[in-house]
Amino acid sequence: MRKLEMSKLVSSVESLEVNLKKLISDYESLKVEHNRLKSQFHSTSESVSGLNSEIERLQQENKTLRTANAMLGSTEHKRETKLKINSLIKEIDTCIIQLAE
Repeated sequence: MRKLEMSKLVSSVESLEVNLKKLISDYESLKVEHNRLKSQFHSTSESVSGLNSEIERLQQENKTLRTANAMLGSTEHKRETKLKINSLIKEIDTCIIQLAE
């Protein structure tokens, strides 16, 4: 009877050892995958940041082109052009006041 119990115990220990090795292997695989995903996330974040900067630059360029187009006689964006000119006039007036002081 003791031999049977010992055999079961050895079998349980061996099974535990196999399971532990599998867990360690899975852990290592997950660690590698985690690092790969972290790297991919960082790369994607940089791409998104670059694209956002490009969007802002293009929006500013679009705004500038609309203003230039309106100044060349287009009536399409006349209101925006008038607002921009008024803003520039206010800035100039502020500068003149500061120079006069």
